Amino acid sequence: MSLPKPPYITLGQFLKHQSLISTGGEAKAFLLQNCVQVNGQEENRRGRKIWLNDRVTINNTVYVVNDI
Repeated sequence: MSLPKPPYITLGQFLKHQSLISTGGEAKAFLLQNCVQVNGQEENRRGRKIWLNDRVTINNTVYVVNDI
């Protein structure tokens, strides 16, 4: 029996899903080297929870989370 899927993903998982990094270990360096905002607030925590309909901006490119 599997556990239910949580209603969020982490920022690190989001970066992998968007193919911006290839491993979770790259997330910290990526966040230090790029301008990342979640819902208009600067973010550098790879564990930041990303919820449905959140807006993630990376170097002026906006992603709207429409699937978790």
